[in-house]
Amino acid sequence: MPDKAPGTPERYDDDARLSDGTASTDEAAEPGGADGAVSAGNGAGSNSGDPDSGAHAPEKPRKNPALVWAKEIVTVVAIALVLSFLLKTFLFRAFYIPSESMEKTLDVYDRIFINLLVPGPFDLSRGDVVVFKDTQAWLPPVAQKPAGPMDWVGDTLEFVGLAPDASEQHLVKRVIGLPGDHVSCCDAEGRISVNGVALDETYINPAEAPTPEAFDVVVPEGKVWVMGDNRQNSQDSRYHLGDPGGGSVPVDNVVGVAFVTVWPADRFTLLRNPGATFESVPEP
Repeated sequence: MPDKAPGTPERYDDDARLSDGTASTDEAAEPGGADGAVSAGNGAGSNSGDPDSGAHAPEKPRKNPALVWAKEIVTVVAIALVLSFLLKTFLFRAFYIPSESMEKTLDVYDRIFINLLVPGPFDLSRGDVVVFKDTQAWLPPVAQKPAGPMDWVGDTLEFVGLAPDASEQHLVKRVIGLPGDHVSCCDAEGRISVNGVALDETYINPAEAPTPEAFDVVVPEGKVWVMGDNRQNSQDSRYHLGDPGGGSVPVDNVVGVAFVTVWPADRFTLLRNPGATFESVPEP
């Protein structure tokens, strides 16, 4: 009889067969067992008394930490790009401001995000700052830049929504009149009126007093009347009264409503609708 009991074979978490300890010698020797074989992880045959007869499960090969780290980084980046694309497609989109027509609300080269759910599931409101496609040639054509070797970087960022879309021209203005509204300028104090109510527009750039330019329009159905906050430097609906659209912008051209300035960092601002300015305006 040996001086001490043979050592118990090392157990591995992934060895599901080691559930009850060592199989009995009678069971191992019996040819009529459940499947006619002995569990490979529990020793071989009836020589269970031999300390060297127990079979150990092979150790798992160790993974290269660098490969594991690289795989995790690739996974995180892929998930981020997919989420960014989904957000850009259904919820938000980035734009930058190329002109001074919306100062003081938006400065040149500000980066903004717009809410793509307005218009759509949610309706436009008077006072919303909107980005719309220039389908009426309000802007001069932009010369195409020659293709460069790094264009794919910008294209990728545009595709996932991390950079402004340069494939179409867009404008940013504030909605003053909704479909059916009667918009006119100006009263004795030089103010815009909507449906007979003069507006106290606190968002207008105070650095440059606007020169009143008379107009009197009823906004057609399916369109909106838009104006820049920097009235003295904004080629908006007022300057396109003689165009086929009469100066109004089709609602279908509105991409979304700006809700936040995100860059530069010191200009981070939530762009709230000035509801108090329009709260007294009746429906047309």
